[in-house]
Amino acid sequence: MAVKEQHAAPLAVSPGAGYDADFFQWTQSTAEMIRQGRLAEVDLEHIAEAELRGESTWRSTIVEQRTQLQLVIEDSPSLGRIPREELSSLFRTAVKRATEETGLRVDRFPSSCPYTAEQLLDGDFFPNAS
Repeated sequence: MAVKEQHAAPLAVSPGAGYDADFFQWTQSTAEMIRQGRLAEVDLEHIAEAELRGESTWRSTIVEQRTQLQLVIEDSPSLGRIPREELSSLFRTAVKRATEETGLRVDRFPSSCPYTAEQLLDGDFFPNAS
């Protein structure tokens, strides 16, 4: 007997509803309203605020990646030496990827990593944090 796959239908989120509860679903519903030309229903106030929410994404990404690195290093402590020993090489690779992603020229980036491996792995460290 074949098992029928069930696909969940997208959740309908009314304008403004869901912004705080499920940001991703809110963005998908808002995009769908825009595609359908239902501009009067679009939550313009929250769209203007979404840019601010996006700016914090880089911080969330850094925290998540640091957490994942810590878990790997806890599992395999010998790997803990790599960030310290390979920082220069890792930084050059990161700059290359950043120039490809952003279109910025390489001279817009520092020529060497301005932070230590310890700072980069420190869960509380953020450059210029207030």
